[in-house]
Amino acid sequence: MVNATSTTGYPFLTGGGEMAGLIAAFDWGGTGVGPLENWPGHMRSAVSMMLRSDLAMATLWGEAGVLIYNDAYAAFSGVRHPQLLGMGVRQAWEEATDFNDNVMKVGLAGGTLSYQDLEFLLNRRGAAEQVWINLDYSPLLDDSGTPVGVWALVVDTTAKVQAERRLQDDRQRFAQLFEQAPSFMTMLEGPEHRVVLANPAYLRLVGNRPLIGLPVAEALPDAAAQGYVALLDNVYRSGQALTARAARYDVQVEHSPVRERYVDFVFQPIRDTRGAVSGIFVEGVDVTERMTAEARREALAGFTERLPTLQSTHDLAQAAAEILGATLNVSRAGYGTVDPDNETLHVERDWTAPGCASLAGMLKLRDFGSFVDSLKQDEPVLIADVRLDPRTRSAAPALEALHARAFLNVPLMEQGRLVAVLFLNHAQVRAWTPEEAAFVREIAGRTRTAAERVRSEAALREANESLERKVAQRTQELMEVEAKFRQSQKMEAIGQLTGGIAHDFNNLLGGMSTSLQVLEKRLQMQKFDNVTRYIGMAQESVRRAASLTQRLLAFSRRQTLDPKPTDVNRLIGGIEEMVRRTVGPSVVVEVVGAGGLWLTQVDASQLENAVLNLCINARDAMSPHGGRLTIETANKWLDDRAATERELPPGQYISVCVTDTGAGMTPEVAARAFDPFFTTKPMGQGTGLGLSMVYGFVRQSGGQVRIYSEPGEGTTMCLYLPRFIGEAEQDAPPMLPVADHRGEGEVVLVVEDEATIRAIVAEELEDAGYRVISVGDGAAALRVLRSQDTIDLLLTDVGLPGGLNGRQVADAARVSRPQLKVLFITGYAENAAVGNGLLEYGMEVITKPFDVAALTAKVQEMIER
Repeated sequence: MVNATSTTGYPFLTGGGEMAGLIAAFDWGGTGVGPLENWPGHMRSAVSMMLRSDLAMATLWGEAGVLIYNDAYAAFSGVRHPQLLGMGVRQAWEEATDFNDNVMKVGLAGGTLSYQDLEFLLNRRGAAEQVWINLDYSPLLDDSGTPVGVWALVVDTTAKVQAERRLQDDRQRFAQLFEQAPSFMTMLEGPEHRVVLANPAYLRLVGNRPLIGLPVAEALPDAAAQGYVALLDNVYRSGQALTARAARYDVQVEHSPVRERYVDFVFQPIRDTRGAVSGIFVEGVDVTERMTAEARREALAGFTERLPTLQSTHDLAQAAAEILGATLNVSRAGYGTVDPDNETLHVERDWTAPGCASLAGMLKLRDFGSFVDSLKQDEPVLIADVRLDPRTRSAAPALEALHARAFLNVPLMEQGRLVAVLFLNHAQVRAWTPEEAAFVREIAGRTRTAAERVRSEAALREANESLERKVAQRTQELMEVEAKFRQSQKMEAIGQLTGGIAHDFNNLLGGMSTSLQVLEKRLQMQKFDNVTRYIGMAQESVRRAASLTQRLLAFSRRQTLDPKPTDVNRLIGGIEEMVRRTVGPSVVVEVVGAGGLWLTQVDASQLENAVLNLCINARDAMSPHGGRLTIETANKWLDDRAATERELPPGQYISVCVTDTGAGMTPEVAARAFDPFFTTKPMGQGTGLGLSMVYGFVRQSGGQVRIYSEPGEGTTMCLYLPRFIGEAEQDAPPMLPVADHRGEGEVVLVVEDEATIRAIVAEELEDAGYRVISVGDGAAALRVLRSQDTIDLLLTDVGLPGGLNGRQVADAARVSRPQLKVLFITGYAENAAVGNGLLEYGMEVITKPFDVAALTAKVQEMIER
């Protein structure tokens, strides 16, 4: 603080703080207000009053608005003080020139101005900043009452404005969260619990009824009757927060058939400024779905525990109906057998809610609509309103008379025929949820399994009773039973295999047949547009059938292999990019090739397919989140113990391991992983032949496959292949058919029992310039081969009628013609006769179905080699 009296000699500056000294020391001669000693009395009084104020004040003297201000204004000015002292206001605050020009104009004219929270962009600390200010301006009068300047009162309200805006933003965010919160919220006011706020989730909970402004007892009478208001009264009186878990609340919500709701509540008292409870904030989550899911799980567990005690199919059906009716809160539930030919439903017993009659007896399903067609196709029928569904609209009155305004039917099939139905009826409109449908299907499946057990046990009891009656033949009968059991197991395995084959081949044959029928029709009509499209569709079905056949042959270990010394590191490097594209960007692929990896003798293309198959399985195991896939090779020297563990002879092997970070396998799944048609993928997403194909190929190659897996930790699939001592064969460029090449009369002996294929092959080879001798069986072929005729190439099917297969014909021919070139045609399991899957020098194989041009090229290649 500067003592103005002792330093300046001007009493009117006494007590003016730091600014008093600055004003006394300042040269006012050139500012237009004159030297300090010449200041008139009104000016001295104004400055004295301003300096003693704690508010930021300034006087703007004369037309230029010369700035004289106090300590508070100096603090407001920031780094621009003290340069502002004595400056005209226009030059002092250049960023507010127009504003201050107007201030001076109004003030010198005797007017006043007042502003609240006025926004400016001022440079007070070396950079422009946004500020808000309260400003009050009034005229500064001389002794005669004439305006000679302007009083300026400045209050910086930046902190207040920013705080208010933050508060407003917080309020807006709270309102947004309140509206969008998945949990329900409501605010109640006063002892009558009047609803003042309710978010959309709360409105949905109570059925979107009007609430705002109403007491809870009036707005929610159903809740009040269940003790809800009494609970609120207790919270209001005690002032203590309350939490209620899974509280039951029965209400009709938007025509939903489910009245029972379960809610997790939190009741929080709201206090006023004096601390008294003024209202209640209610927040919660509708946990009805969780509770109903738990109820379904408990019901399913109880049903499963009860099943072993039920000894008849009627008891099983009744138990299933009871558990479904009580758990899903329907009007009726039951089980009925179906005569699919007469389309009748016979109901022995059913479960019904009070007021709903039983359907016991026989019903003609067509009397109630066409939904029986869906049941025959093994499709569950879920109808929310029989008046609206086209399958039941015409029969809606008859269904409603049976309390079946909505119903859910799950078919039970045997050998592709509809034999029974598990049904639910509801008297009101009801939208069946996927969870409810899944629950019904699960009950139906367990009921079916239990019914088969009951029938099997009944049959076993009958067999035992029969055995007891025939004591003398007991030993023989037991042996027969054992034999039948073994046969049953064999037939089961054959049934699984043939069932899968029949399913896939029916689809493929359907594609071929349809394409060829359409092609035949269009050719008869002489319409040649799109002919290539139908040919392509048929060829695609043929290619798919050939692929399926190769998978089955790999599983049976009867495919024909072309093993060659192979560098597996180079092979994997060649398919690495294809693997990366196949597994997609969410899977990180790492290839770790062992240095100095040994060679192995293997069919390279089959090994590529096997590794790619394992990589695809690994990708699927890591779906949908992705992960890391590692392909690693290594040299393995298996001693007696290690070889025994892998069921291999001791010796040197290489390993190819594919590791993923996916879900892993349980020991039970790993034990069945190589079974044909076993898959853990959803229906329609896997044939179950992939791993069995890999297993068959590796075992046929003298190796082994092992699975190392832990649930949740990922899986490693390792292929072990015998080491080959020698040099790897260099890849020869494939020989492509030359369009204008023709044979020079070389003789090809064609042995094929299928007349159509024999004729087509002979015709194509003759067109290519070869002389063809064609026969239909092995015996005829041997007669030709034992003659003196020149034979340049033997082209023979492996599977031939008459007791001689193609390999036997070739072996017999090479006794007298050791250099004879042999091209086998194969497409059946009989190609095992090629020689344990291995071909001798000068023998090659082409698989059915084949491309005729490719066959001709192969013949050309072998003859000219």
